[in-house]
Amino acid sequence: MTADNRKPRARARLNVDGEQPCLMGQSGGAGKHATVDATLPNTAAILESVGEAAYQWQIDADTLAWGPNASQVLGLSDATEIASGRCYANLLDPGNKHTRFDVVMRATQSDDGKGVPYQIEYCLRAMPRRERLWIEDTGRWFADSDGRPLRAHGVIRVINDRYERDQKLAYLSRFDGLTGELNRWHLTEILESRLQEAERARSSCGFLLTAVDNLSRINEAYGYDVADEVIGAVAKRLRGKLRGEDCLGRFSGNKFGIILKDCSPDDMAVAANRLLACIRDDVVITTAGAVTAIATISGITMPRHAHTVHEVLARAQETLNAAKAKRPGSFLAYRPNVEREAIRRENVRYTDKIVTALNDRRILLAYEPVVESATRCVAFHECLMRIQCADGALIHAKDIVPIAERLGLIRLLDQRVLELAMAELAAAPELSVSLNASPASTIDPNWWTRLAGFLHSHHGVGERLIVEITEMVAIHDIDDMRGFVTRIKDLGCRIAIDDFGAGYTSFRNLRKLGVDIVKIDGAFVQNLVRSQDDCAFARAAIELAQRLGLSTVAEWVQDEKAAAMLTEWGCTYLQGALLGLASTERPWASAVASDAATA
Repeated sequence: MTADNRKPRARARLNVDGEQPCLMGQSGGAGKHATVDATLPNTAAILESVGEAAYQWQIDADTLAWGPNASQVLGLSDATEIASGRCYANLLDPGNKHTRFDVVMRATQSDDGKGVPYQIEYCLRAMPRRERLWIEDTGRWFADSDGRPLRAHGVIRVINDRYERDQKLAYLSRFDGLTGELNRWHLTEILESRLQEAERARSSCGFLLTAVDNLSRINEAYGYDVADEVIGAVAKRLRGKLRGEDCLGRFSGNKFGIILKDCSPDDMAVAANRLLACIRDDVVITTAGAVTAIATISGITMPRHAHTVHEVLARAQETLNAAKAKRPGSFLAYRPNVEREAIRRENVRYTDKIVTALNDRRILLAYEPVVESATRCVAFHECLMRIQCADGALIHAKDIVPIAERLGLIRLLDQRVLELAMAELAAAPELSVSLNASPASTIDPNWWTRLAGFLHSHHGVGERLIVEITEMVAIHDIDDMRGFVTRIKDLGCRIAIDDFGAGYTSFRNLRKLGVDIVKIDGAFVQNLVRSQDDCAFARAAIELAQRLGLSTVAEWVQDEKAAAMLTEWGCTYLQGALLGLASTERPWASAVASDAATA
């Protein structure tokens, strides 16, 4: 038989309008069952390949017509089990909140002739021959002339894998994956609810913040897997000691939060000590062997000492830090502290002052002369920061720097001081200055970029700049600081150690650092005339510096007798009230003007 004499093979398809299936390739005339090109995709095969099945539900007759792969998709051996809406309903899990019947028959939308779309997820109950199936049902229903649902068609697909992923994500959004306890977000949500409940009932509840103190050591000694085992074991011990209405959650990596309902301050202390004992008294058996866990707990009574979740968490963390510093492995309850609250208010006030002064360009420099001890001629000026208040008053560096360091604003101040000092050096070729670099600035790339950029564009300025670092910064990490000193000197600047004697830096470390100048702490200079101990230290420091080829500066020189003693011992430079106080005026500018007038 030739190809021309072959009859086209008939292939069944589901008519989406709900009519009886027609044969693809058969002639259907010009009417509704028009001939379909045999080259078009096989819809049934496509649906089967992606695990979907089409259906049409004739609602008035309660008949369900399915695509040929419906039994395979649903794991059924008998297609009659889904031949009607009632039969299909028998397969539904009783726990479903909504079904296809609900979304179609109880719909509030009206059919405008194009049908009403719907999408729903539901579960088919487990049977001996198959597991529970989660179904995504997407379709559209059409109304009769009276507006009542008449028929519906759509597509179903099994979404077990997606449902499991969604359930896991939903679980992890509320619970910690390692311990199974509440995560931080869910814990704080319940904390807010309990706090509000306690305020309404005029009752008291407690919040405990528990930290496993030695978790970092366990990580280093045994690895993170063993540390996770310890965290899991601690969570189980804590849960075992709590009442049913108490809440436990993982607050962070090594911390747990515990909400104690209807709890007085005394009850909270008893509970905390019981929890400490359950963690401390028994070792944790891990895959690496027996490991000891040590915990510290802080507690706060609500709403007595905190009225918001933010206050609860902040004060619990603050108290935990204090407990660790004072006595690790113990319990400490939060107590109001007038001095601490005053410091916080001061922090807020100074933060506003610093940020506003930076924005308004009210950061100024005061210049304190440093003179040669032999001639009393000015060798350079130390640049000291001042903040000018809105009323014109000046805040000195000693009053602002410690607060700025605590608040993390010192880098911004150092950058502004550097900009101002650079501008003065560029404008006055005869000027030499020194400026202080805070610990934060020594590793601040923006500070380095500004300094290097200026020095590269202004040749010869580097030799007129001295960068001062405090002794405490220098001894923190000698190797890192040596790298800082090397970079500074590579730019052509000199480096000075400020406040020498306040820490424990040896002259051997000074030689290792490669600094140029040692500034003797003023605390050893201001009482030089009256203290033999200060005399001995200052003299020894000067002599040792000379042997190492280092210049010395004596700070806080206040009288001629002390200046004469320091000069006699060989101190290179003097600085202090005797030689001139720091001033925002530019003394070199007036000297240049005076010389010009004389000429």
